Amino acid sequence: MIRTLKDYSVLMLKGIAMGAADVVPGVSGGTIAFISGIYEELLESISSVSIKTIQVLRAEGIKAAWKQINGNFLLSLLLGIGISVVSLAKIISWLLENEPVLLWSFFFGLVLASIFYIGKQITKWNALTIVILLAGALLAFWITTLQPLVTENSSFVFLFIAGALAICAMILPGISGAFILVLLGAYRPVLEAVHSRDLKIIAIIGAGAIVGLLTFSRLLKWFFHNYKNLTLAILTGFVMGSLNKIWPWKRIVETKMIEGKEIVLNEQSISPFDYSGDNQILLAIFFAGIGFMVILLLERLAVKK
Repeated sequence: MIRTLKDYSVLMLKGIAMGAADVVPGVSGGTIAFISGIYEELLESISSVSIKTIQVLRAEGIKAAWKQINGNFLLSLLLGIGISVVSLAKIISWLLENEPVLLWSFFFGLVLASIFYIGKQITKWNALTIVILLAGALLAFWITTLQPLVTENSSFVFLFIAGALAICAMILPGISGAFILVLLGAYRPVLEAVHSRDLKIIAIIGAGAIVGLLTFSRLLKWFFHNYKNLTLAILTGFVMGSLNKIWPWKRIVETKMIEGKEIVLNEQSISPFDYSGDNQILLAIFFAGIGFMVILLLERLAVKK
């Protein structure tokens, strides 16, 4: 595929959107990749990185190896994700702390619209497709109800494994890599490493992410090639089930003080009218509408293209 500088600039913007989503515990960068029309190319490009790449590098040089892995595509996305994570991590953290209802409302509308978008890709509906979709929804819903680990672990081996597991979730629409880090008790150490530019911890997490990504992308690619409708069905279910996590109005059920900081262990979705803080219903609906319209706009642009 021949791309212009403008095309790669758009890809970088999509990477920025993926990075912004991945910073929020509950929203998946994989969802953004899917609705922006680059999901399957992303899987193809990642899974093409293998021992064969090294062989091509030795035999034909850097240019041939770069072309084989669709290097310009991956570099544009990674630049966007990196810019987003570094620049937006503090902003997202501030919004989560100070304007959680409005932030979650925006992402709720965005993810809600993406359910219809992904579901429309399923070309054949039957009993098995529906069962797979419901199973995916129940699994994702169950994951959102799990309690995070009380203790945080900053050992290098743990962070490597956490990076591998989080990246697997990150490329699945509906399953948030950041939320997996929260469940594992690794979200705070990772965010602090990004804020403080701790290159050693970032490198360890990155190494785990690379290993997980190269392994899991091949599995996903195989499912897309052999069982595309069923794969789309379970991905649609994942996105449906994840809505519980990003519902804007929550009641904190259980907390625990760790090193002088209150950590939320369990929370449940409630009606906005039962919310103890400022429910901001009209503003929440407005921001949810913006999120929903973003997906409709992306779909319209994709169809036009």
